[in-house]
Amino acid sequence: MNASTTPAKKLDTKVLLSILWIMVMINMAYADILSIHIPGAFNEVAKTSASTGAPISQLMLVGAIMMEIPVAMIILSRVLKYGVNRWVNIIAGIFTIAYIWGGMASYPHYIFIASVETICLLLIIWNTLKWRNVEAR
Repeated sequence: MNASTTPAKKLDTKVLLSILWIMVMINMAYADILSIHIPGAFNEVAKTSASTGAPISQLMLVGAIMMEIPVAMIILSRVLKYGVNRWVNIIAGIFTIAYIWGGMASYPHYIFIASVETICLLLIIWNTLKWRNVEAR
């Protein structure tokens, strides 16, 4: 049998979820890296701080915590047991989508990257919802 007739092996769901979380994390970091090069970007953070009443340090802490979700999910997707894994991926995916669009900037690069992140997160949620525990059978 040659490679063209060999059936493709299905990627393990845990591995797929972990890969998608890596993509989300890298895109989140890259969006922030690009954004700091825009003149006046810090002033927008200061305006957000003023309008919300939250000090800039608290806004940065929330951002750091939200960035840790994809980082943690890279490992958790691989090590958590089936039932817990499904719920944690769904909840983390929903929270991350809300964070991405809730704190969205109107820069074209950010909208593009946020769209890519959202597609990855929707794939995480979709694959988690259709995931069946074959180990229990």
